[in-house]
Amino acid sequence: MILSEQYLQSLLDKTFPQIRSAAGCAVVLEGSIAEGFGNSSSDIDFLLIADVDADLPTMPSLLFVDGRRVEVRTRSVRQLEEQFSAVATAVREGSGAQVEDLLNRCQRLLRSFPLRNPELVAKVKGLMSLDDFADMAGRWWADRARHCVRYALVLRRLGLPQEAAAWMEAGLLQAVKSWAAARGETYLEPKWLPMQLDRIGDHPLSGRFRALASLDVSGLDAAGYVDEGRRLVVDLGISGVEDTGERITVARADAVTTWQTGERVHVVRGRQDVFVLGHRTARAWRSLVFGRSLEQVLATAEAAGTPNAGPMIAEFLRYGLVRAAWRGEGPIVATMPLAAPSGAITPPPSTALPVIGVGGAAIEDPEAIGLVPVPARRFSAAAMTLVWSNVLVENAREDLVGALDREQWGVAQLSARRILRFAVRGLLSAYAVNPLPPDAEVVRRLAMLPAGARTDGIRERAERLERLTVGSDTEGATALAELDAFVALVRGATGADRFPSSFDSSDAWRRTLEIGYDWLRLGAHLNADLPIDEASDLLSSGGAQPHAATS
Repeated sequence: MILSEQYLQSLLDKTFPQIRSAAGCAVVLEGSIAEGFGNSSSDIDFLLIADVDADLPTMPSLLFVDGRRVEVRTRSVRQLEEQFSAVATAVREGSGAQVEDLLNRCQRLLRSFPLRNPELVAKVKGLMSLDDFADMAGRWWADRARHCVRYALVLRRLGLPQEAAAWMEAGLLQAVKSWAAARGETYLEPKWLPMQLDRIGDHPLSGRFRALASLDVSGLDAAGYVDEGRRLVVDLGISGVEDTGERITVARADAVTTWQTGERVHVVRGRQDVFVLGHRTARAWRSLVFGRSLEQVLATAEAAGTPNAGPMIAEFLRYGLVRAAWRGEGPIVATMPLAAPSGAITPPPSTALPVIGVGGAAIEDPEAIGLVPVPARRFSAAAMTLVWSNVLVENAREDLVGALDREQWGVAQLSARRILRFAVRGLLSAYAVNPLPPDAEVVRRLAMLPAGARTDGIRERAERLERLTVGSDTEGATALAELDAFVALVRGATGADRFPSSFDSSDAWRRTLEIGYDWLRLGAHLNADLPIDEASDLLSSGGAQPHAATS
């Protein structure tokens, strides 16, 4: 220790009056000072052990005593017994972040210095030997190092040497922690590793590690660092990191599905997030064959016209859309040492506007993977409503033309109003407004659209068209022309400018059903509200009219 026992006992005497129910507890000093690593800024870490069968708070109390920061934790004997049992099970089963916390708690207690009631301290320390703990810690660090090195090899093959070097650095640190644990240096916190190596003494492997501690220190380029790092990891006793391309495969990620609308590819993650792919990224995505080696996948992507697919596939990995795996052993799950758990990341939402077009979500960069800025269920509901609004525009226009032909001015007036409101429904849906406001308010609710919306005076036109009257042939012809121009303007702003004239021919109706069916499938997958009840019949018929005879 770097502090005398007399000073620690004095500090403990001053701490006890500030703690409830401290009487009768055993007390140990744990942490970096107990290990002999601490400095003047280090906390004084007291653990109070109560010989009771109770649940004591996990959260520590932070006190300031004699100018030192004192952290006080409490555990009952039963909690410590459960802790040692749980850590053995967790290491054996590889239970992720939970293992890290359990290992840290057990290590700190096993290497602690007794200050009060040494008999009780000896009893709880007897729950696990230091040799058994060192073996568990070594295996845990080795497994984490293995995954980091494997991930570094993945990134190098994807053409990202700098990122590969960063993960190799993480793998090296964890590999040397595993090696150090076998020599009795089990303290988990990585920042004290240099002092742990000092205590181990001169050794060729620790010397090589110090020379490769980081890319900057090594003097190597990124590719050379990865090669040298992998060799050292093997020499440190980590198996399963051979540099053979056939061992790395591309695997399917859980709860990830692909949905194509027209030429646009969407990938839904966890039924919550929708990613839209630029056309080059979509080509790379479509070239993936799960279960194949990464080298085969890259060759297939190049043959499919995507020669630089590596960085795109790396993005798929980061976002959790695919997984890298080690053949015969399952997914590669790389984790930085004592850091936030690794997992799929989520990029900032796309700012492309409008959010949705008839052909799919908006995307500007051909190599982008854009996160649609609304939840998946709302996205699909708004998209279905966008398509259905365009169908209703076509239907209302047919009604208007028929009413004008028969001089049914009242019917024509109502039909003109319906065209306007259905078109505005579509515009609001393209900006992911869902559920929609009532028809009586849709025109005024155009004020909801963001400042960057490409509306080109649409709101002003809509407000004027709401006041149109149809009471003569002249007014009817004017209304039809202005509404056609308005619909064309709205469709141009929402990517629906090639929407079929649904009711002109059987071919146009077939194309309308095809567009609707693409979106209905996604909506049904996400349990989104369908725009009309009849849509379920289109789904059950596989996109065909339910009564049409098959050829």
